[in-house]
Amino acid sequence: MSNSFQTSPPPHLSAAERGSSSVTAAGQARRTGGSLLRSLSLATLLTAASVSAALAVTPGTLEVVAELQIRPGNVAPAAKGRLFATVHPLGAPAAAQLIEITGRDTYRPWPSVELQRGAGAPNDDQIDSPLGITIDSRQRVWITDMGLKLGKTRVWAFDIATGRTVHRLEIPAAVAPKGSFVQDLAVDDRDGWVYLADIANPGLIAVEIATGQARRFSGHPSLQAEPDATMVIDGKAIQFQGGPARVAVNPITLSADRRTVFFGAMNGKTWYSVPAKQLRIGVSDAQTAAAIRRVGPKPVSDGATTSAKGVHYFTNLNDHGIDQLGPNGQLTPVVRDPRLDWPDSLHFGGDDWLYVSINQLYKSPSFTGGADEGVPPYRVMRVWTGAASK
Repeated sequence: MSNSFQTSPPPHLSAAERGSSSVTAAGQARRTGGSLLRSLSLATLLTAASVSAALAVTPGTLEVVAELQIRPGNVAPAAKGRLFATVHPLGAPAAAQLIEITGRDTYRPWPSVELQRGAGAPNDDQIDSPLGITIDSRQRVWITDMGLKLGKTRVWAFDIATGRTVHRLEIPAAVAPKGSFVQDLAVDDRDGWVYLADIANPGLIAVEIATGQARRFSGHPSLQAEPDATMVIDGKAIQFQGGPARVAVNPITLSADRRTVFFGAMNGKTWYSVPAKQLRIGVSDAQTAAAIRRVGPKPVSDGATTSAKGVHYFTNLNDHGIDQLGPNGQLTPVVRDPRLDWPDSLHFGGDDWLYVSINQLYKSPSFTGGADEGVPPYRVMRVWTGAASK
């Protein structure tokens, strides 16, 4: 079932792993009503087609997939109903940094316990501070590892079927120096490039997978926060690290043919494009700058994705929603719901369901300047976009 999630560990686990690897969020409050889907266990979910038929799903229908006690960072659905997520590094210390969500309120460290830093000291052989996550056409999980504790930026790739580490790319310090916050990525597994966004020293980074060589493009106005794109949630102006939130380039996506990179600032109202080749090694900053184009408007957003038909979807932080930008250049709401309390990342599954992580990030200490005001459960949800999206 392509859109169901297991309430027990996946079948490829050993008997020992089955007994110990799933973590249950004890005492988690369960929400009921509003959808037949919410009353079913993950093991009994229908396929997307039959769900749509049974529930008369219309675009904008929002459903809960998981409710967790830990704060998810970004989330990515995979084939055979599997769902992977990073654990947000700005949240409370957690035992795992990369997880597979196995049920409504269960998860397990993935691909192994040994690869997680947990709450311990950082080292080069473990995942440190991941955030961005995506799955390529070869069924590999890719993550950005910002190295907030380790002091260097890496990109990891894991084979989903085996959990084996396929790539561990260390970004040169000259391209991503200590203090970088490289949080989002888009992967071209055809030509062999990874594109990254760094909000600390606003820039776009292109990494050649085969060689690990990288290039940074920075200093352009399109990468900066826009003065009029303020972050106000429920009437409250949001602070970040002691001042008004002014977050630069953040979401980054690729066109279906991988020829175009799309990007924009979190505190930005403009969505931009640049030919992917113009970000690669050997291109001058002047050439890259000359190739940047305005695509259209966007909301203040932490996450974005681009469908196969070129429809752009954004989380809307200020309005607890998700918006879309179509070929007509108009930005329109897909859904508004108070449960979308800081919708973070967006990724399509194998159909028209758009998966979103919701983590109340503006209530974390980096934003509040004090205590963590987040109230679990933190959710993974999905919204039906309709056949026109893909």
